[in-house]
Amino acid sequence: MNTPALLEIRHLSIQFRTHGGQIHAVRDLSLTVRPGETLAIVGESGCGKSVTCNAIMGLLPKHSARITQGEILFKGQNLLDLDAKAMRQLQGNRIAMIFQDPMTALNPTLTIGEQLTEGVIRHQNLTPDIARQKAEKMLSLVGIANPQERLGQYPHQLSGGMRQRVVIAIALMCEPELLIADEPTTALDVTIQAQILDLFSHIQAATGISIILITHDLGVVAQIASQVAVMYAGQCVESGSQRDIFYHPQHPYTQGLLQSVPRLDMARESLRPIPGQPPDLFSPPPACSFYQRCPKALVICNKVPPKLTTISHTQQSLCWLQDLRTRSNLSACL
Repeated sequence: MNTPALLEIRHLSIQFRTHGGQIHAVRDLSLTVRPGETLAIVGESGCGKSVTCNAIMGLLPKHSARITQGEILFKGQNLLDLDAKAMRQLQGNRIAMIFQDPMTALNPTLTIGEQLTEGVIRHQNLTPDIARQKAEKMLSLVGIANPQERLGQYPHQLSGGMRQRVVIAIALMCEPELLIADEPTTALDVTIQAQILDLFSHIQAATGISIILITHDLGVVAQIASQVAVMYAGQCVESGSQRDIFYHPQHPYTQGLLQSVPRLDMARESLRPIPGQPPDLFSPPPACSFYQRCPKALVICNKVPPKLTTISHTQQSLCWLQDLRTRSNLSACL
């Protein structure tokens, strides 16, 4: 774990201005991604996963979004200090993003070849012929047969799985150091989903690229992630290695997520969804955000915000149950 961080988010908070007031979408978030690592960010819809990654890419709407505190350091450089021109040099070049719906991510009026070569011509000053040769190789890398023929086709002529592979190829054309994938398998059937996940593993092994994977599917996390960050109500409530999260979850929300995932070896009655609803982010709870839904809540959980507790050198939890002061008091009462 001594490897220098490729990307480091420090105490990031993001708000959105709406007619109803300020939405506190991300609150005091800290994350780290190291070279060659896959970090999966998981959590319910609305917990701040996509907002965080849009902030990394500089894609937050300027008229409504406001970063109130924090830093986003890419190889030591704070991305929040860059102007629009400097940020464009990073977007799609050193940091690339795969968006959730490949049909809307692709331009229906341009051929696959035009969309593949546009970025690499701009960022790397390649000639159209050389860029097209690189595009053919990239389509082959992502598992698309007959790449020469595909370059002349339009998105509507491809299947959903092939469109997703094209979107991945576009993101990889400039050989970025960091790839952000926002729900890349949500709209795909299970067979194509498995192929896409295998493709990510193959690409990472071949290029050493770092990946941030946004998902709500813990099955995807188990297959591809090396590190996991669990988000709830705009906060990272637990982080750790894949083994930490799946075999030794500490936060009650993480435990609830794992208990609500169906498995073939479990009885129907043992599937337990998390009761209740996430808190209102117009007015976030002053203490623990999960208090109202937590089956293990203590009195202090509704009065004092928990501090991040280090469980091991790989795992941290934002919960009073892991705080040494709580543990010592509970032991004294037994």
